[in-house]
Amino acid sequence: MSLTSPSRRRPWRLFAPVLVLSLAGALTACGGGSSADDSASSDASAKASAGAFPVEVATKFGTVTVDERPKRVVALGWGDAETALALGVQPVGQSDWLAFGGDGVGPWAEGKYDKSPQKIGTLEPEYEKIAALEPDLILDTKSSGDQTRYDTLSKIAPTIGVPKGGEQYKIGWKKQTEMISQALGLADEGEKLITDTEAEFTAAAKEHPEFKGKTITVGSRTSSGWGAYVRGTDRVGFVEQLGFENNPKVEAEAGEGFSVTVSEENLQMLDADLVVMAPIGIDAAKISGDALYKSLPAVKAGHDIVFADKNISTAFATNSVLSVGYALDKVVPMFADALK
Repeated sequence: MSLTSPSRRRPWRLFAPVLVLSLAGALTACGGGSSADDSASSDASAKASAGAFPVEVATKFGTVTVDERPKRVVALGWGDAETALALGVQPVGQSDWLAFGGDGVGPWAEGKYDKSPQKIGTLEPEYEKIAALEPDLILDTKSSGDQTRYDTLSKIAPTIGVPKGGEQYKIGWKKQTEMISQALGLADEGEKLITDTEAEFTAAAKEHPEFKGKTITVGSRTSSGWGAYVRGTDRVGFVEQLGFENNPKVEAEAGEGFSVTVSEENLQMLDADLVVMAPIGIDAAKISGDALYKSLPAVKAGHDIVFADKNISTAFATNSVLSVGYALDKVVPMFADALK
């Protein structure tokens, strides 16, 4: 790949207040009905609150059925572990795509594990290590979408792979949250997370109407060269929700991958109303101090950002339902300043 991509309460505590409200509502609605009617209504409400199983989740590989509430979850996809944690579920194993170390999650998710998970490889997960964890559910919603990878994982446990059209990490945090919450029997909780996060984006966009319609390049530089992200990826989805439009010159070169390679000879393609760049495996000065980069009209005008703070860069890159709030707090003011 040209670019390197990818304190909630426990589930049983989440259910308690919902269950109480559901039962109260059922009793009130029944009024003077029989105790049998009351019991039936209460049972139905309790089942709905707890998440009825089996549940079905649609993926690129077909519909996956999860028969019972998962107790041992392995999260392999980009941001899958953080999404599970946001729902109060602690994976027993996970992939650390951005080499955070520790529990394998960003600072916005610190303290959400009671016990550190087993670390699993990213592009090439160790299948034997996964099997040894005896999972009853594997999450791989944001990954390459490779058929062999999915086939191997699904022989170990029911696997929630990429959605249709979600290959090469092209799945946003909303769809990721929706699929994982469904698989965990926490669809209502997932919807609440999505609604709350959407409200944060709406508020940020309303506060900064100057973003609307502005073109933006979201790119990176690695030791092997330059690149820019295309529509359908989290980074671009993030800025689009704020009102920006992805650089049309980049979109014209988009293929099946999540990014396009940009040669030094064609570096002017990165120019837009706002240019946002992240260093991957290199120092930020390798971007900001590059003569060709500094020749871009947007950079000359000061309409660019090079992420030097690793936490900001990784929050923007992770773009899970947990990290986006942190990223909004940090990068929106940076965008506004750069466009002045």
